[in-house]
Amino acid sequence: MSLGAAASPPRRLLEMQMDTDRQKSELRRTEAHAGFVFVVPATVLYVTFVLLPIAVTVVLAFTYYDPLGSVRWAGLDNFVRFFSEPRSLRILGNTMVFTFFAVIFNVGVGLLLALALNRTMPPFLLYFFRLSFFLPVIIAGSFIAIVWTFFYRDEFGVFNWVLARLGMAPIRWVTSSRNAMASIVFTDVWKNTGFAMIIFIAALQSVPRPLIDAATMDGASPWRRFRRITLPWISPVIFFMIVLASIGALQVYESIIILTKGGPGDGTRSMSIYIVEQAFGSFEVGFAAAISVVLTAIILVITSIQFVVSKRWVQS
Repeated sequence: MSLGAAASPPRRLLEMQMDTDRQKSELRRTEAHAGFVFVVPATVLYVTFVLLPIAVTVVLAFTYYDPLGSVRWAGLDNFVRFFSEPRSLRILGNTMVFTFFAVIFNVGVGLLLALALNRTMPPFLLYFFRLSFFLPVIIAGSFIAIVWTFFYRDEFGVFNWVLARLGMAPIRWVTSSRNAMASIVFTDVWKNTGFAMIIFIAALQSVPRPLIDAATMDGASPWRRFRRITLPWISPVIFFMIVLASIGALQVYESIIILTKGGPGDGTRSMSIYIVEQAFGSFEVGFAAAISVVLTAIILVITSIQFVVSKRWVQS
């Protein structure tokens, strides 16, 4: 009796442990099923609307595609055509020039505005200035481009009206190959720099105040404090904005198509506009797909270079 009684509690403990393990196993199985149910819709949508179109585009890039139904294998002919045509290379150059200046001014002006507004001032003025600079960000780019056409018109444009009142000659803002790209960059900066400003304000407010106060007590000038403390501290945010602005600028479309339609000539035509024209204007879908692949590759290469270079100046 004593031996049976002594052996009974361990057996019961073993049974209780087995029940607990069984319940945990059922709970894990239930959680796995629930997770699978939640993940499947998002996965199906991602595969259908992202991965599948990418795969189809890559395949079409190596073909001569006739919208009427015939498809012929082209190999690398579409890519050779893109890199051998002077027009394609000029459009590529336009895109790179726009990206270079748009990124510099969007990030640079956004940082300057953030520094100017990251100071003590009456709350009314602070919120007024922040809202004023950020408001264009939430307005559709196409609508902004339409509004700016009234500023850039050769006749009866706002800018030329002001110049006429000042006794100065009118300027062909978007109809001259010398001024058109600068006008488009200006419009893009006016619209998007507010977003960079808000991001930089948040980054500046995260800089530890004791470090700034200690540097001030040591006699460091404002420029030295910014260069030695603030700039290294917010460098990851600056890098993030450079990458984000670069990707957006390389895909610019609506502001150019509305303001200049890619002109004069091909002076402001971007690769995104070129893709649309070749696919839906000339119906050269294979060539348009090849341009899309080239543009995607350029975005990946530029982003990769930025990540590599960032290791030298971004503080972790």
